[in-house]
Amino acid sequence: MTALIAVSGLSKEFVLHTQGGARIAVFEGLDLEVRGGECVCLHGPSGAGKSTLLRALYANYKPSAGHVRVLHDGRHVDLTRAEPREIVEVRRRSVGYVSQFLRVIPRVPALDVVAEPARTAGLPDAEARARALLARLNIPERLWSLAPATFSGGEQQRVNVARGFVLDYPILLLDEPTASLDAANRQVVVELILQAKARGAAVVGIFHDEQVRGQVADRLFEVASFRRNAA
Repeated sequence: MTALIAVSGLSKEFVLHTQGGARIAVFEGLDLEVRGGECVCLHGPSGAGKSTLLRALYANYKPSAGHVRVLHDGRHVDLTRAEPREIVEVRRRSVGYVSQFLRVIPRVPALDVVAEPARTAGLPDAEARARALLARLNIPERLWSLAPATFSGGEQQRVNVARGFVLDYPILLLDEPTASLDAANRQVVVELILQAKARGAAVVGIFHDEQVRGQVADRLFEVASFRRNAA
């Protein structure tokens, strides 16, 4: 089966311009392939570079070296070389991302926040999908017309998850999607991930909750062993 994500020789370092140009090497020479229907859990201690790797897979961070190829419209697109407009298209239809924090335009209702990716993709049932996910994630209907900025941390995270799953992305990147959630809502997220795998999605995630990790991960990818710091 063709890999939906193919990472080769990936390295990332940050340059601290306020610290005399000190260089912090986060990871070096990463190779990773993820196929449809599997969930790979990024593993390692805090600071190992798990979130940095996930952001590199979404082209939020530009790597220092290497390639990130994702399957888009039947061909692999190297996000480290792609033009901005092509990255936008990849994100619009092929790669979904659930970050740790919900970042939305103020005063936009939760229903519209969740429905927006499906609307942008031209799905006629975008609002119905959003309603179903908000209900499934136990967001009271009275809140759907309100801006998520007024919600609790757990409610915001559930809106964030709903937005990430409203479109059937072939690739899903999940950065601690169950953080701040109670046991019942954690299980809902687990079920959403399992359903995404069942339809053939490739999932890469960070799950600090050991029980959640045990339910969704097919294998672990150790990031810590690649960590190196340099002055």
